[in-house]
Amino acid sequence: MGAPRVKPKWRPPLYLIVYAVLLTVMTLPVLTVIWFRAVRAASGAIAPAEIATLAIVLLLTLVVAYVLTRTLTVPINALIARTEEIARGGRAAIRPLDNYGTREVATLSQSFLDLAGKLVDHSDHVRTFAAHVSHELKSPLTSIKGAAELLRDDDEGNPMSLEQRNRFLANIIADAERLDTLLSRLRDLAKAELPSEQGSCSISDVLAQLKKQFRQLVISDDGSGEERLALPGEAAGIVFANLAENACQNGANSFALEASSDGRRMAVRIRDNGRGIADGNRERIFEPFFSTRRENGGTGMGLGIVRAMLASHGGTIELLESGKAGTTFQITLPPAS
Repeated sequence: MGAPRVKPKWRPPLYLIVYAVLLTVMTLPVLTVIWFRAVRAASGAIAPAEIATLAIVLLLTLVVAYVLTRTLTVPINALIARTEEIARGGRAAIRPLDNYGTREVATLSQSFLDLAGKLVDHSDHVRTFAAHVSHELKSPLTSIKGAAELLRDDDEGNPMSLEQRNRFLANIIADAERLDTLLSRLRDLAKAELPSEQGSCSISDVLAQLKKQFRQLVISDDGSGEERLALPGEAAGIVFANLAENACQNGANSFALEASSDGRRMAVRIRDNGRGIADGNRERIFEPFFSTRRENGGTGMGLGIVRAMLASHGGTIELLESGKAGTTFQITLPPAS
């Protein structure tokens, strides 16, 4: 969800307000002196003139004070109050101010709204992610605990058979392996979401790494092996390995990369000939922990890791097409420096 936008309209810049105030303050004494001289030359009675002049000066001072209050003090105080409100109330308090006064305050307010929106989104993401993680870890832990308790409480008078014991031990090992896989995925996701070092690698580097890791796939490119990606080698390995693993899990035996660049962005299309993605799942494939292979050990975190890793390097991923002929993803990255 994007942050609310500050309504665009002309607002005086802060420097204009400051200069106007300074010029007004400098002009007041000059006008006072000129006024007194003119009145004294015209009449010997200056008391009423002094009173009128003081009244005018006071009025102008009040006007200047009002302008400063309206353009600076009120918006800044409102922004401070809104900050405290957001800290207490969360997303509902993220809304534009009624008055910004100057251009600089409006810009500051928009930056603040953007930052507050990102912080609240991140907080929501952390809460949702923690709930998913708790759920994913609870199932294998419960299974391990149940199997261990059954083994511990085995009745010596009526002991379980060797087949039963081996089945419980196999369940414990399988659930422990699932926990290990989940923790490995969580480490990859944490690494993807943290700011990482910048760097680049070539398509040929990625292909060489994939060919060693996925010997069951026929991996190829379109002759763009020398094209460079704005991803360090480790990050590129995580991204393309997860995509290749998904392809394998969906029955693919070919995995092709096609890279192109227009000077501003680098686009890489990844095609496989697997079973494809069902239409009902297309909108959910990037959701954390969504998997159609959970019974076979799928964690549903692969594409989430890919998206997070690409986002940390200024890139995106989208599903272009998927069907019986296979699946095509497109990765878009800034040009490699």
